[in-house]
Amino acid sequence: QVQLVESGGGLVQAGGSLRLSCAASGRAFTSYAMGWFRQAPGKERDFVAAFRGSGSRTYYADSVKGRFTISRDNAKNTVYLQMNDLKPEDTAVYYCAASSSYSPHYSEYTYWGQGTQVTVSS
Repeated sequence: QVQLVESGGGLVQAGGSLRLSCAASGRAFTSYAMGWFRQAPGKERDFVAAFRGSGSRTYYADSVKGRFTISRDNAKNTVYLQMNDLKPEDTAVYYCAASSSYSPHYSEYTYWGQGTQVTVSS
């Protein structure tokens, strides 16, 4: 079992930055692929970024490449999403998720946090 708790969302103007955190508790944090997804009202849950297991390889959606950075601190069992140059279309609820293996598909992730709202004003 893995429990995930996100924090760091909020309201920011276009061009601003936010850093989301996902604190994980439970077993074998480093053995899981950790991902960030987002869901805007009336839309599907979309892949944002992910780590493949305990390694350093990262993956990003094309829409956030060059603006968002995923990182992890294994000593703190925490995954971060640094979001720079935010745009109004980045507005969504952001979710942290864990899976036994990397996938860009939300259906492959077993454990989910409660989500944190990010709102970007124009």
